[in-house]
Amino acid sequence: MGNLTRDPDLRVTASGLSICKLSLATNRVFQTKDGEKREEVTYVDIDAFGRQAETISKYMAKGRSILVEGRLRLDSWETPQGDKRSKLGVVLENFQFTGGRGDAGSSDESSRVERDSPPPRSSAPKAPVDDIEEDDVPF
Repeated sequence: MGNLTRDPDLRVTASGLSICKLSLATNRVFQTKDGEKREEVTYVDIDAFGRQAETISKYMAKGRSILVEGRLRLDSWETPQGDKRSKLGVVLENFQFTGGRGDAGSSDESSRVERDSPPPRSSAPKAPVDDIEEDDVPF
């Protein structure tokens, strides 16, 4: 659970699959051996697909709070200079909007979208994503 660090980025593949990229900041407060309170922030990149991607894009914005469940995915690549890079991210499986009425990220009631929900029919045309291939989709 955490707060979005930026507005969700929704894109649609040429075949019509919605993909939403979002980044979450999670905070952890702890005490050192000396009794000093410290705060640690961890940033997590999350990919959502299908109806969930569209719902998150529609209702979420930077600073809003969300609870996500998902699986870890390690992306590896090589830079043009030949350096190997990798990044650990989360593929969203379930989520829940969180927060109260005073929270910028709240809705009047909690919402939950399950991963097996059918995709909605959208009448608004969306620009296709050129840089995502069907083989890149993790299911």
